[in-house]
Amino acid sequence: MRVALAQLTSGPDPQANLALVEDWTARAAAAGSHLVVFPEATMAWFDADPAASAEDAEGPWANEVAAIARRHDMTVAVGMFTTAAPAAGSPVERSRVHNTLLVTDGAFQHRYHKIHLFDAFGHRESDSVSPGSQPLQLTLGGWATGVAICYDLRFGELFTGYADAGAELLLVSASWGAGEGKLEQWRTLAAARALDTTCWVIACDQAVPQVEVSGTAPLGVGHSMVVDPLGRIVAEAGPDPQLLVVDLDRDRIAQARESLPVLANAAMRVRGR
Repeated sequence: MRVALAQLTSGPDPQANLALVEDWTARAAAAGSHLVVFPEATMAWFDADPAASAEDAEGPWANEVAAIARRHDMTVAVGMFTTAAPAAGSPVERSRVHNTLLVTDGAFQHRYHKIHLFDAFGHRESDSVSPGSQPLQLTLGGWATGVAICYDLRFGELFTGYADAGAELLLVSASWGAGEGKLEQWRTLAAARALDTTCWVIACDQAVPQVEVSGTAPLGVGHSMVVDPLGRIVAEAGPDPQLLVVDLDRDRIAQARESLPVLANAAMRVRGR
């Protein structure tokens, strides 16, 4: 399967960002891809209030993404914010939102709400975002696929759970926070999740912002990448906006699982208890 990673920089305006989704999806389709993955917070970057852009799960922004997918005969995975129930004790006008990955081919719309919120390195995502509670595994282009968002990458059990359920491909949509050692952690964690699961890993990040920003909001470090089932980075973008197009070879999964049977070994250990 040919996949594309749309490493862009979103801004505060959902309509302007929707135009970016149209443009980059068209470019991915022209490159022969069947799936295009966008970063977390493509709808509106984290330097804006997520509640200001959030909408119902089947609202106009999501429906327009579905229309884009139909126009280009593509599956689109894109980060957005959807409305959530108010936090306990909070007034309705300060309702929190879900950090959501929308996956659509125009006919269906699947949504994953980020489970592990980025309360780290001085940032508190949970002040404005409600955590999800359910993983999402679906079939994309005939491949069993598990999805995750950014900080989820640090929690290996989510990914091994997908692999135990038959996943071959793992999508990670991110707006990775910058800082000392953070790029190295991004690379290491993506490779580790591939090795944990012997799956292909697609990790699409926001590009490094081209404007000066302040605060703790995670706005991206670039370096979107594709990692093979033995943890080898087979393609990696730089820091700037870039469309990364990669062909995935399903045979590599079987080869990896024969030489590195971590899933089978773990299952044997559980059965032996």
